[in-house]
Amino acid sequence: SPCIKLSQDVEKVTMPGRKDVYRLFGHDGRPLLDLLQMSTEPIPKADEKILCRHPFQASKKVYVKPARVEPLHKVYWQQNELAEPPSTLRQARTRARESLKLFRRDHKRALNPTPYKVSVSESLYSYIHNMWEKNAPIGELS
Repeated sequence: SPCIKLSQDVEKVTMPGRKDVYRLFGHDGRPLLDLLQMSTEPIPKADEKILCRHPFQASKKVYVKPARVEPLHKVYWQQNELAEPPSTLRQARTRARESLKLFRRDHKRALNPTPYKVSVSESLYSYIHNMWEKNAPIGELS
């Protein structure tokens, strides 16, 4: 059964279970945000409205209608076998450079960069918060 690690520092809280991650792009070709969702959820589609939530702040949510959706998670090893040959170092370096070119300059600046958004789906948000409620310690006053 999945187990959640709780912490006062929300950046340290784990999100148990299998997940997939997708990069959602705007009509200008630039990444808008990365979306984490449970692996059982349908793959997000371009030109369809998607509710994206901040993992821990209930009031931070936004609908996104991406022009393009790119999966970021790839399985290379499955059931003790190589499912697909990994990229060469040169291919990985080229892919990383090309990907970085797409990001806005304010995300890449050295001084005070704008944080890049990583959101969760509504289902993953509910799952995380239900697990949190079930596992959070209850204080006692006497």
